[in-house]
Amino acid sequence: MREISVNELIPVIRRLCIDANRRLPGDVKNAIMACRTCESWGPAQDILDKITENYTLAENQALPICQDTGLACVFIDIGQEVHLSGDLSAAVDEGVRQGYRDGYLRKSVVKDPLRRGNTGDNTPAMLYTRFVDGDRVMLTVAPKGFGSENMSQIKMLRPSDGEQGVLDFVVSVVEAAGPNPCPPIVVGVGLGGSFDKAALLAKRALLRETGKPNEDVYYAELEAKLLERINRLGIGPQGYGGRTTALSVAIETMPTHIAGLPCAVNINCHVARHATEVL
Repeated sequence: MREISVNELIPVIRRLCIDANRRLPGDVKNAIMACRTCESWGPAQDILDKITENYTLAENQALPICQDTGLACVFIDIGQEVHLSGDLSAAVDEGVRQGYRDGYLRKSVVKDPLRRGNTGDNTPAMLYTRFVDGDRVMLTVAPKGFGSENMSQIKMLRPSDGEQGVLDFVVSVVEAAGPNPCPPIVVGVGLGGSFDKAALLAKRALLRETGKPNEDVYYAELEAKLLERINRLGIGPQGYGGRTTALSVAIETMPTHIAGLPCAVNINCHVARHATEVL
């Protein structure tokens, strides 16, 4: 059994908060560049060029890619041969606190959903843990801006709705979102489980390498169908029209009840931020 103090996680979380907000992952950059190559609409080309200029300046000058530096979503995969000693939640919050302070990142968390009142340090983080094989701990910080989060939806479809119902619902969510989530977007889809599990699946789907298809050929084809339909909507970069409304669609699934077909859609803007480190 490997023993790790949760205090060892604090500087890692701090660093990941800063890095995720300043450096767009390479797979996302590549997807944006690929879309720029195939764009023929002038305004869309111009927007994609400005997006590229923005993330390049952010990385070179150590600045946030976006003014909304997000709600800190922290995913931790804990090897079953690891014992974490100490208060994990408190350690994660301390890492976020330090990262948002030292990185001069905007603090966007309120104490109460209705009475509001900023917590002043961007905590608490949204913490998601799961146990995996091995003796490692993998930490991923994914700051989630709410221009895109607010456009997300979940629907308890019926089994009879089938594949067509899923396709129609996902496309309708993106169409209703329009330019609000700052397209081109990344679309995470969660299918199965329960009401809450479907939403988590959709959020985890956003962590997949942009453009990497589902390992299940059936769902890989479904992702391709969705991407093609979404890009035919013509919303385009920042809503100015064009071929690039979405960079990719990722579907994650799990078993569900015989009477249900939960479907969640979690939208991310083109600033699909996440940073990972393994201990």
